[in-house]
Amino acid sequence: MTDNPEDPHRLVSAAVVVGVDGTPASHSAIRWGAVAAARRGRRLVLAYGMNSTPAKTWLVAYQPMVDEAVRTLRTHGEQALATGVQVVHEAAPELAPDTLLSEHSAAKMLIELSKSAHMVVLGSRRGGAVAHLGSTILAVAAHGRGTIVAVREDAEDITSGPVVVGVDGSPVSDTAVAAAFAEAAERGAELVAVHTWSDLTFTEFASTGFIEIPAEDLQTAEQAVLAERLAGWQQRYPEVTVRREVYPSTPAQHLREWSERAQLVVVGSRGRGGFRGLLLGSTSQSLIQRAACPVMITRPA
Repeated sequence: MTDNPEDPHRLVSAAVVVGVDGTPASHSAIRWGAVAAARRGRRLVLAYGMNSTPAKTWLVAYQPMVDEAVRTLRTHGEQALATGVQVVHEAAPELAPDTLLSEHSAAKMLIELSKSAHMVVLGSRRGGAVAHLGSTILAVAAHGRGTIVAVREDAEDITSGPVVVGVDGSPVSDTAVAAAFAEAAERGAELVAVHTWSDLTFTEFASTGFIEIPAEDLQTAEQAVLAERLAGWQQRYPEVTVRREVYPSTPAQHLREWSERAQLVVVGSRGRGGFRGLLLGSTSQSLIQRAACPVMITRPA
């Protein structure tokens, strides 16, 4: 682990930051983050956002109520952090985590911390609704910097199966490929590279001109695209066994299916277009909410 002045997330001082709210989902995130920090020899920070501004604004005419509300928020935050420290000691006894209690909302706090963090880890519940601090995880995944990891409740102990990476042929997915190779090498796991020819659903794909092109030609062309994206990384990580899976459409569905047998799924932060205005690609958003294993969302430095 060496300093890279061009990438603050790779600096020796960059910490693994875990968002804490006292729920079982955040405890899963703490355990996953603690193991990751210990494995990488990095500092661990547990962070809690009090979100005290609304109370101060709404109750501005009632100062005693403001003080009481802030004290209640602070007490809850201190208790959540204290419990989080205990969770860390159970998961990685060698770590002595730092704690941060912020007056800002969890989303604002974590987005700011993500600018210099090695990665930010949050908990989520599988099944449609996002449970961790409301919509915080989607906000952080959309607007945060560096690497964001969503850990589903009770999925922190998944240590078998491959690392799976979504590859769409864009520079954004190149960053995901780099992270996935590093994760697979570190874990001694197989790497499964999942590539789809389009972002369309199967029904949409079937109604396009793609269907008129011989399947063998499309398969050959897309296999070549995938091989090109992986070639340099396979040379850098010769110890990693790579399996290539190419599908015509529906990337989110295939990655969700692979998550049922994977220990980690890695995707880029935006879709093929790479537009900065796009908050969060539909594939990433779907995986955050429905993947069976932890999901790592990467973005170019």
